[in-house]
Amino acid sequence: MGTGIESSSHIYGLFQHICVAYELVLADGSLVRCSEEENVDLFHAVPWSCGTLGFLVAAEIKIVPAKPWVKLRLEPVRGLENICRRFAEASSNKQNTFVEGLQYSLDSAVVMTGTMTDHAEPDKINRIGLHFKPWFFKHVEGYLKEGRTGVEYIPLRQYYHRHTRSIFWELQDIIPFGNNPVFRWLFGWMVPPKISLLKLTQGETIRRLYEQRHVVQDMLVPMKHLQSAITRFHQDIKVYPLWLCPFLLLPGRGMVHPKGDQEELYVDIGAYGEPKVKHFEAKASTRQLEKFVRDCHGFQMLYADVYMDREEFWEMFDGQLYHRLREELGCKDAFPEVYSKICKSARH
Repeated sequence: MGTGIESSSHIYGLFQHICVAYELVLADGSLVRCSEEENVDLFHAVPWSCGTLGFLVAAEIKIVPAKPWVKLRLEPVRGLENICRRFAEASSNKQNTFVEGLQYSLDSAVVMTGTMTDHAEPDKINRIGLHFKPWFFKHVEGYLKEGRTGVEYIPLRQYYHRHTRSIFWELQDIIPFGNNPVFRWLFGWMVPPKISLLKLTQGETIRRLYEQRHVVQDMLVPMKHLQSAITRFHQDIKVYPLWLCPFLLLPGRGMVHPKGDQEELYVDIGAYGEPKVKHFEAKASTRQLEKFVRDCHGFQMLYADVYMDREEFWEMFDGQLYHRLREELGCKDAFPEVYSKICKSARH
C-alpha cells in the first residue's frame, strides 16, 4: 500500500512489481481479489494508495531461490561524474543481483555490487550481523579512506539486515558513541532500539526540534538526473551519507510510473540525518527538493514529511485511475484521500 525497495530492485522493480495479486476489503465490506486478470484497474491503483481504497488483507508475491552467501564487491569512486557513471553502469548490469551506493561527500562514494552464491572463500567471510561488528556504513567507509577495492562474503540474512543495527546511520545521532568498539562489545546486542519506543519516550520539544533539524527523505529520480539530483541535495540540505539504490520503474496506469510507456531506470536517493547547510529550514528546504523532483518526473516516498500542496502533489503523482476508483468504490465516506492522510499541509 506504500512501497518497498531493495538493492535488487534494478532487476525486479519496486515491491509492487513483484506482486501478482491483492485481496482487499472494500468500503462496502466486500472482499475482492485483483490481479492482471480480474479487477485490473484496482490492481494497478492499489500501490502507493496507503490504505485509501480498501484494507489490504492478502498479497501474492513472486519469490526467487535463496543462496546462503552474498559475494559483495566494494569499490571506492572519486569525482561526482565518475560516481554517477559507475553507478549507472553497475545498475544496468543484470549480472549484478545487488547494487547499492553510499555517497559520503559530493565527490566520494563506494559502489557495491553483489551476487548470491552457495560457497564462500573462508578468508573473506564477514559476518556483519554480529553485535560487536562495526556499523555497516562505517565499515564501508573504511574502503573509501583506504582507497582500496575489496570482496567480502556476507551471510544472506545478514546482508539484508546490513543497515538494521545502525538504522542506516540514524543511530549515530541518537547514540553518538554507538560505534565505539567497547560499546559494541558490551551493549551492541541492545541495538537498534525500537523506533516506537523512541517516539513514545521523546517529549514534544525534542519532537519539534527533530522535525526542524533532521531530514528523513527518500526521493526517486530518473538515473539520467542523478548527478544534478545529488548536487541539489548537497546545496539544499547537505546530509551525508546518501543512500543510492537503483530500481527499474515499469510502465503502468497507477500513481507511479515513468513519463513514457517504456520501463526506465530510476534511483532512490535516501537522505537521513542532520542537515549541514546553515540556511536549512524544514518546510522551505524540503519544498525546494520536492519541486526539483517533480520537475524531473521523480517521486517522493510517502512515509516521509511531505510539504507539497494538493495541486503540487497530484502534479507529481498520476491520480486519474485512483480518483475514478475512489468514486466508483464509494471510498470518499470511508477513507481519506491519500494526500489528506499523509501530507502535513492537509492537516494544518
